[in-house]
Amino acid sequence: MVSAADRTKDAARTSVWLGSKAGNRVRRAEAPEGGAALDRHRITAEAVRLLDAEGSAKFSMRRLAGELGVTAMSLYWYVDTKDDLLELALDSVFSEIELPDMEDEAADWRDQLRAVTVGYRAVFVRHSWASALIGRYLNIGPHSMAFARTAQRILARTGLPPHGQMGGLAAVFQFVYGFGTIEGTFVQRCADAGVTQDEYFAQAMGALNERPEYRAQFEEAAELMAARGGETVQEMRERDFDFALSLLVAGIEALSTQRPA
Repeated sequence: MVSAADRTKDAARTSVWLGSKAGNRVRRAEAPEGGAALDRHRITAEAVRLLDAEGSAKFSMRRLAGELGVTAMSLYWYVDTKDDLLELALDSVFSEIELPDMEDEAADWRDQLRAVTVGYRAVFVRHSWASALIGRYLNIGPHSMAFARTAQRILARTGLPPHGQMGGLAAVFQFVYGFGTIEGTFVQRCADAGVTQDEYFAQAMGALNERPEYRAQFEEAAELMAARGGETVQEMRERDFDFALSLLVAGIEALSTQRPA
């Protein structure tokens, strides 16, 4: 079993996908009586459900085992550490991103890029805990790797020179990561407060407008807010996302016509 200390000491080489338990083991004798077979897929699905409901701070092997109706120790037959389960859960939610058919030579890279960015953003909105795990793990699971490969192939279709394609990926997907993370955090905060996004927004803006030190700034921004359009927080957010992505696409188009000096 890989200990937490071992994982910290050799973090750059540690992944659930590289360990001795990389395969999807089936259940042993200890399984919930009369319940479904216990395997890594079922454990991962329950882990995602718990993370969605309670966040990563409250996530524990004991809590997960209780939901599955088994002992905490029985889970270690499938994974070495809690980190393994978090890595599995992160890769699992990447499976929700619908990837375009990269064998379709007639497809427009702009449409393909928009499709994967919309899916990528949605992951962080539906699973607000996921954004904190990006970069914490190697992300070499099958779904994460399929997503990364597709994104690379789309950027290669744009006409950007090879030396600029990784920068193009960073510009697009770090923007989407930041946008989706903030959006997901806001959505979760509203849910925790028991109010809708529009109610929360109205309460926050009302409170700020009552403060003289903020009122002048909001009055200056009123014209921009009106031009932005949208009657709900979601509509405003969609307009912002679409326009920002269009700016990035336009930048890629402009730079793809250039050649390195």
